This record gives sequence, structure tokens and C-alpha cells, in this order.
Amino acid sequence: MTSPVTRQAALASFALAIAAPSVQAQTTALNAVIVTATRTPQAARDVVADTLTIGAEEIANAGAGSITELLQRQRGIEVTRNGGPGTNSGVLIRGANGNQVIVLVDGVRIGSATSGTAAWNAIPMEAIDHIEVVYGPLSTLYGADAIGGVIQIFTKKGQGAPSISASVGGGTDNTRAYQAAVSGSSGAVSYALSAAKERSDGFSATKPANSSYNPDDDGYKRENAAGQVAWQLAPGHELGLLFLHSRLDAQFDSGKARADSVQVLDNYAVYSRNKITSEWSMLAQAAQSRDKSGSFTATDSQINTKQTTFNWQNDYRLGDDMLQLLVEHRKEEVEATTTAVSRDRSTTSVAGSYQLNRGPHLLSIGARNDDSSQYGNKATGSLGYGYRLSSALRLNASYGTSFRAPTFNELYYPGFGFDGNKPERGRNGEVGLNFDNGSTALTAAYYHNKLTDLLVNTTPCPKPGFKFGCAYNVNKATLEGLTMSARQRLGSFTLRADADFQDPKDDTTGKSLVRRARRHGNVGVDYEAGPLHTGVEWQVSSYRFDDASNVNRLGGYGLVNLYATWQFSRDWSALVRWNNVADKQYELARNYATAGSTVFAALRYGFH
Repeated sequence: MTSPVTRQAALASFALAIAAPSVQAQTTALNAVIVTATRTPQAARDVVADTLTIGAEEIANAGAGSITELLQRQRGIEVTRNGGPGTNSGVLIRGANGNQVIVLVDGVRIGSATSGTAAWNAIPMEAIDHIEVVYGPLSTLYGADAIGGVIQIFTKKGQGAPSISASVGGGTDNTRAYQAAVSGSSGAVSYALSAAKERSDGFSATKPANSSYNPDDDGYKRENAAGQVAWQLAPGHELGLLFLHSRLDAQFDSGKARADSVQVLDNYAVYSRNKITSEWSMLAQAAQSRDKSGSFTATDSQINTKQTTFNWQNDYRLGDDMLQLLVEHRKEEVEATTTAVSRDRSTTSVAGSYQLNRGPHLLSIGARNDDSSQYGNKATGSLGYGYRLSSALRLNASYGTSFRAPTFNELYYPGFGFDGNKPERGRNGEVGLNFDNGSTALTAAYYHNKLTDLLVNTTPCPKPGFKFGCAYNVNKATLEGLTMSARQRLGSFTLRADADFQDPKDDTTGKSLVRRARRHGNVGVDYEAGPLHTGVEWQVSSYRFDDASNVNRLGGYGLVNLYATWQFSRDWSALVRWNNVADKQYELARNYATAGSTVFAALRYGFH
């Protein structure tokens, strides 16, 4: 019997093939380097995993707003949001929940130990150089929570002669954005420092049917600073310091009373990167991330998470192969006004992987054990194989296991958490192909991710003492889908398209998982002529359900965005971005508003 995913994908496969006709090869992304897929820089052509990179130019052209708006335009990713850019958001990869995705900033894990998700609304786009997305299970590399994938954000580095960049912009809803940065190197020291501020009057986060509705505008103010400093002690030996600070003050709706939130994100890391021999490289890093979330309404709430991590990674080059050995220790600590969740847990991990590169064959094998003070030992493994049919075309197949650790809310929150809850488990198999000859790029991957021991709100609770149900390991789910993308350069034009056909299903009830669309995708055309760079984007999504019973339906939508940049002198440029040109009314969460037609324009200095 033909799978629903396969039937839905047939027409899109044909369309993507038409969008990327064969042309003479050129050199563009063939030399791209990916870090996140193996925890070490590796040529993209040698990476078996399904990956995506969002470059500096695309980030700069995104304008003001939230990083979730940028991610929403990417293959395999959906977002949820309770209002405007300053409100709570979630990022779903291949149908996996937001707490089944790991988020890293320069190798440092961020997120709340109580909710299990990252504070996406507090992450400043101004500090970002590029973003890597690795799809599929990566628990063998990163441990708990890497069921759907890993998103790593890289902040800007300094190199070369000292340079200054700055920008000022404004737009709809009285949005204002300011940014300044300096970077470069002097002798053995390289540096990059930046600061930015963005504020907006916003719009009402809720609709009248929402019980928390308030017609007032819900604005936000985000201030941030970031930096990297590196010191070359000797050839092959580097000491470095990384930091990121971001504070978001935002308003949300909670009935007639005024409601405010404060989200503070702090990341710090020191590292030593050493080339011991020509074949042996070592990285030692100590890092700490803090997620402080305050909500101030009729009753105030404060939840602070601190994660402290120590990594010791050793990479051994054996010809074209690589052996990696890793030891990691992570401690999670929570302080909250709800004192029952003010706990801590520690996890010590050991991992090993081997990357084989022999002629047309690529082989990746890995294993990891996480020993937690709360949930005990958890072992995971992965196996991937790639075969190069030509210098441009490669076939891939992989299998991996993963898990998600229970959040502190699922363990300890009064009347809901049960301290005997176990980690969720995932088993993912996938096959795919990659084609890239420099001007034409095609990717396709079919995946089947079986999840068990899912933690859900269970009523009645199997354990005594819970009047209104509890979090408990009872559910099963299957995340199945086909994800595809195509990119084609034709002279001054670049055509791009991606499509996802998925069936994220609750195996216990047979219903679709909440807020997942069976079909979503993007189409874009970019045009570049001298100093002018312009483009159009079309985002589409089918309907979703806002509840586990599949009663409350969120309609499908299509959004058209336009943007243009003009480099009118060597150092000066202008950006104009117009999102949701047709002023489409749609929802990412039931009875929560989304932005209508918005325009943002900026004057920039030093952006090249």
C-alpha cells in the first residue's frame, strides 16, 4: 500500500525537478564547512547527516523581528508563537516537539530546564553570523533532547584589519532597531564585539475569543551585547572567550490587567583549542548559560535555569578518517518562585564516533552513554552510510536512537509532575540523496522516527494523589515524512524551493500531533545585478490542529514577502523588507494574533 506521505510528495518531486534543470557546473557551496553534524569542522560533501546552513547575507536581509520568523522560512521547520516577536515561541523540526530539539549558541546549550525549550524570543539576530541545522537524532553527539535535530547559532568572529559596522532602521508598529559592531585582529589577538537595541509598539497578542484578550498593543524591547576574543598562543594553540547577553522586556495579554515579562539570556564560555600533533586536536571548554524568565501579572512568577558544562573533546585524524572521543559533564539548576521545582541534576557523559572516508564510501558510527543523577544511565547509538555516485551526487542512509530527559515541570511541579517519569525514546531511520554541482543543488530525505514513552498530561493519573491528572510516560508517536529542496542559479537569478510532506501522528489515538501541518514549504526567487539584490519569497502551510483531539483547526496560509538591498557605495547600503504583502490573516496558535503586512527599512554601514 502506498504511504500517504509518498502520494502527496509525487507532484512536488516533479515540480522541484523542473525548478532545477541541469546547467554548466560552477563553484559556490561545494566548499562549505559544517561543524554541528560531527562537532568538528568538516566539508559538507563528507557529511552523511541531513543539514542546512543559513548564511550571514540571508540573516542580514531578514530585517527586524524574531529569529523564529527566519527559521519559519526554512525546510523541515515549523514554528508556534503566542502573538508578536516578543512573545513565547516554539520551533518544531520534522514534526518533533520544541523540547525535543537542542539549541546551541557557539557550542553552549541554552534553554529552560522547566519547559525544556529555548527562549527564542530573546535570541538577538544582530549578533548572529550563521546558523546550522542538523536534522534527525543526534543524542550520540549531544545527549538528551536531540530527537528531532540540533540548531546551532554561531555569533560573529573577528579577523583581518579592524572594521566597524552599524545600522539603523525602522518600520511598521513603530519598530526601531540600532546596531553597532567592531571586529578584526591585532597580532595574535582577534576580536568581535557587538551591541544592539530593538523596540516596537507591537500589536495585540490575542484575539477577542481568547480568554486573556486585551485590545492594547503588546510591545517589546530587546537589548543585547555579544563578543568573541581569541588569542593565538602559538601556531595551533588558541585560548578564547565567548559571551552573549540579551534582555527582552515584553508585554502580553492577561485580561484587563497589565501583563509584562522579562527574559534574560546569558552565555559565557572559555576554551582552549590545541593541535597536539598533526593528527591529534584537542578542545577543552567550560561554559555556563543562564535563562531567567519572569512573568508579572496579578501574581508574579520567576524561573531561573543555570546550566554549567565542561567538555573535553579529542579528534584523531587517521588518514582521511577521524576518531573522536568526548567526555562531558553538565549540571542543571533551577530556582523558581514555585519552590518544588527548585532542584538540580547532573549528567556525566562519554561518547565516541568514527568517520570513515574511503573513495566513494562514507561511514559514520557513534555511541554515547549519559549517566544522570535523576534518570540513571541512557545509551544511544548511530550508524550512517553515504555512497558517492559522482562528484556531485550522493546517496545516504542512517539509523539512530535518541532520548529526551523529563523536564523539571514533568518531574516536580505540584499537582502535575511525577518524579518517577522516565526519558522519552526515539528510533529514527532515513534514506536520502544530495546533488550539488555548484549551480544546481537538490536534496531529498525520507525519515521514519518512532517515539515511545512520550510524556503527556494523563487523566486520570496512574499514580495516586493527582486530582487533575499528571505528566506520565504513556504515549507513542510516529514522525514520518519526506523533505525536499532545490536551488538553481540561472545567470543573475537564483531559484529555490523546498517542500515537506509529513505525517506526525499520535499512535495512541491515531490523531495528528498538535500544530503540525501535513504539508508546508517555501518558494523564492533572488535577483542580483551589480549593487542591487532583490527577491521574493512565498511561504505556504496546510491546516493544523491546535488540540490533541483534532477539534480546533488552524487554517492553512500562504505569505508573500519582498526584500531589496542596494549597495550605493563601498561601505553604505540600504535594506527594505516587506513581509506578508497581502496582509494575510492566519494563526500559529488558536486565538493568538500574527503580524499583518509589515515594512522595515534600514541604512547600513560596513555590511559587505
